[in-house]
Amino acid sequence: MSWLDSTVHRAMIEAALVGVLGGVVGVFVIARRLPFFTMALTHGTFPGIVIAALLGVDLYLGGGVFGLLVVLAVVVFSRARGQDFTAATGIALSGGFALGVVLVSAQDGFSKDLTAYTVGDVLAVSTTDLVITAGVAVVVLVVMAALGKELLLVAFDRDGASAVGLPTAVLDFALLAIIEVTVVATVPALGAILTVALLVGPAATARLITDRLVLLFPIAVAVGVSCALAGVWVSTQWNVAAGASIALFCGAAFGVAFLASVLRGRLRPAAGVLAPPAAVPEEARA
Repeated sequence: MSWLDSTVHRAMIEAALVGVLGGVVGVFVIARRLPFFTMALTHGTFPGIVIAALLGVDLYLGGGVFGLLVVLAVVVFSRARGQDFTAATGIALSGGFALGVVLVSAQDGFSKDLTAYTVGDVLAVSTTDLVITAGVAVVVLVVMAALGKELLLVAFDRDGASAVGLPTAVLDFALLAIIEVTVVATVPALGAILTVALLVGPAATARLITDRLVLLFPIAVAVGVSCALAGVWVSTQWNVAAGASIALFCGAAFGVAFLASVLRGRLRPAAGVLAPPAAVPEEARA
């Protein structure tokens, strides 16, 4: 019997894939201080889910497409005079969630079960889901490898990036789109509500362990994969929700790293490797 024929084995592979995605992308989320955007994005994709349910197409496809539109709106709004990135995120993503609620309320007898999207179920992933997640992981990692230096330069020195001619708005959109695609790819395992745990927890834990940027990525990936696999194992042993278990392990890992940092006296008022709020475009800060 093939490994892919086993529910648990498929869940383990899916967990490892989303752990890698969460670890790598999470470093950029932390560096650009985008946890709020990541959390809000899960709500902003809701209209796409509703529209997909009404049209009878794949829910994740609907959420992904609408999420990209929301990302574009955030980038455009944040570059308007007198607006900043956080305000643009709140406006675009709360507006998106409101649109989803309106669409649901306008449909008499709307009964599509959206539980799978909101809370996830890694033990229910299919071979097709694995292929899609693996494909997303490959694309995201390739893009990160190609644009990683530029994305980090924008994060740590936006003025310098602009001075050397980097298209900061395009790079903003690319990073936010990568986060959005990663959120959608992680949803089958953790659901839209808990996905943020895997995109923030491992990277935040790695940040407490090391100041060296080159080590942040492997440590974040190791933490992400370990928490994801541990969550699946606990779920199969004690019949509890896998997504919630993964999120709890991410929180526990951060808690342990935080306590260790306190005991070693490593906590500082300002984190050296983290950028200033560079996600805010220059026009918005003018």
